[in-house]
Amino acid sequence: MGTTQLESVPEPKYWHLKTVLSEALDSEFSVGEILPNERDLAARFGVARATLRQALEQLELEGRLQRRRGVGTTVAPPRMGVSVGSEQHAWPGGPHDAWHSVDCRLDVPSAALAEVLVTGSDEPVHIVRRSRVSRGQPVASELLYIPAASVPDLSGIDAPSGAARARAVLRELQRLELERQENAVELGSAGADEAKELDRLPGAPVLVVTTRYIARGRTAALSVATYRADTCRLTFGDSGGVEIHHGPERQAS
Repeated sequence: MGTTQLESVPEPKYWHLKTVLSEALDSEFSVGEILPNERDLAARFGVARATLRQALEQLELEGRLQRRRGVGTTVAPPRMGVSVGSEQHAWPGGPHDAWHSVDCRLDVPSAALAEVLVTGSDEPVHIVRRSRVSRGQPVASELLYIPAASVPDLSGIDAPSGAARARAVLRELQRLELERQENAVELGSAGADEAKELDRLPGAPVLVVTTRYIARGRTAALSVATYRADTCRLTFGDSGGVEIHHGPERQAS
């Protein structure tokens, strides 16, 4: 592997390096292959390691690379389509829900959450933790915040905690008539807990989808779902038919 010097360009050096690296990924590496270490890559392209890291971070953000614990930086497979909110009038936990319940606890929410849920500052809510797996790997984690007023008949259910309690809470939520959902998506970074659940490194890019479920004119439940940005392509609606392909063609179908 020879040495490739970058030409002087008006754009930031790391951005130009990102383009050069992307072309190298297409022509020289296969999916899952481990990249050379930072020292060798920096020497090949004649850049400082700080510049190289910026370019690698950008490629990870774009889903071209994955950083894996104990392995290193590998070439990522194409992003998988993950449907978000395709059923606009379905509560979480319904028959076509792809999430798996993990745990449930009763706790007092933060002041910001209490304001969104329109609950008292000291009024506990049900916090349901769920996970989502695709092709055998974790792709998302979720926290569902459900006020006690949304599931008033839950007290008679003998499931004090765990996944059984979570499923019971979601079953009770189905009794309400869902009026609408409101979705928002933003880019974020994985915290320690999220990184562990998603098998990522702390600080890895994630997509955060917040969903408010409205019933009886108020927020009956709030979902904060964290998706792996390196492997997920979020789709909205029933088809999600746009595929972006890396490689020389770079076409959309």
